[in-house]
Amino acid sequence: MAQHNPTTNHVAAPHRIDFGDLRRLTPISRAFGFERGQPVDRYYIEQFLAEHAADIHGRVLEIGDDHYTRHFGGDRVQHADVLDLPREDSRATIVGDLQDAEHIPGNVFDCIIFTQTLQYIFWLETAVTSLHRLLRPGGVLLGTFPVISQICRFDMDRWGDYWRFTSASIHRLLSGVFPTDQLTVTAHGNVLTAVSFLHGLSAHELTAEELDFHDPDYQLLITARAVKMKNSAKEVPHDY
Repeated sequence: MAQHNPTTNHVAAPHRIDFGDLRRLTPISRAFGFERGQPVDRYYIEQFLAEHAADIHGRVLEIGDDHYTRHFGGDRVQHADVLDLPREDSRATIVGDLQDAEHIPGNVFDCIIFTQTLQYIFWLETAVTSLHRLLRPGGVLLGTFPVISQICRFDMDRWGDYWRFTSASIHRLLSGVFPTDQLTVTAHGNVLTAVSFLHGLSAHELTAEELDFHDPDYQLLITARAVKMKNSAKEVPHDY
């Protein structure tokens, strides 16, 4: 950014920036970096799930597939469920929409893995209330939410890609149903990781020091761990 010089009343000329491969109007990759390695946002997502792997146990619900349930839960998982909208290629064990989930019994799941999904749901508060209701008392929600990301064309063309978030918006949404002393919301990323992710570079093309530097003014991804109060409701049997 050009800086104003108060002594001369002129704008100082900025240093010339060498954009190199980034001076282009199209991204290096439109596939989030998958074909180059691990996407930058997945670095933070998987780091977060690994940190809280002990929460992934008992009966676990994941959205779309059960990849993270199996990978991070292992033999601690007694039963893995997948929630998805009705579609031909669905792997769902439960078909439904978090905006209209009254047909799904509540107080069932020990853990819900909810990664990069809320942006596709228009009625945010309804979805968050559903997530809370589905958890058993003492159950844990492990969620991740995008701040900076390209549009996912697959999802946009089918059900919509509506939202991007900040640490403040996620904290406010989740604290509407989860107690604040059982809620941890964390922002990840910096300007370099944000630019890299938008261009579709992979995490493997950055150093650990670059990835693990977090600038609260350049949030790329939000993670949240929320625990349902143990006295929220009467528990239901695991055999549902």
